[in-house]
Amino acid sequence: MDSKVLSDACAAVRNGDLVGVPTDTLYGIAADPFNEDALARIFEVKGRPGVKPLAILVVDLDQAQQLAAFSDRAIELAETHWPGALTLVLPKLATTPEWLGDRARKTIGLRSPDHPDTREFLRAAGPLAVTSANMVGQSAVGDDEAAQELFGPDIAVYLPGEALGDAASTILDLTQPAEWVLRDGPVIP
Repeated sequence: MDSKVLSDACAAVRNGDLVGVPTDTLYGIAADPFNEDALARIFEVKGRPGVKPLAILVVDLDQAQQLAAFSDRAIELAETHWPGALTLVLPKLATTPEWLGDRARKTIGLRSPDHPDTREFLRAAGPLAVTSANMVGQSAVGDDEAAQELFGPDIAVYLPGEALGDAASTILDLTQPAEWVLRDGPVIP
């Protein structure tokens, strides 16, 4: 990825602005998960009520373990399917901000995407809250150009490129006695 684009994207995240990101599943909108106002902007831009928790993208298991408690099974799944299209819902750590994930259940959804540019961005910026680049009720767009047509200046920086897939990630809840698939996707755990 071009170093100026990466630098601009990191600065945007630090400023509380939104960034368009290609992933291995869909093109997304990302923000600093530690900035509650930035997360509210994602919901505002998409026209989405702020009820459904946002997933957090991480570069690797080490970064993920700073936000959630990993059981042996969660570590096994992460080591097998990350980077990849599997979002793991896990108990939040006490140090993880209350506004991340599901406040009532005290859980958080984490994923490590298999897209080289987004992984480079995650290494430089840290974890990112992300959602698909679409308006509520519409299909997600597949690349930076379509996202820019849809959102224009509401997103400060668009990482160039396209999503490597066309389906949202599998979401697997590991906080119950039995594993629970919340959303079917490309990965079958």
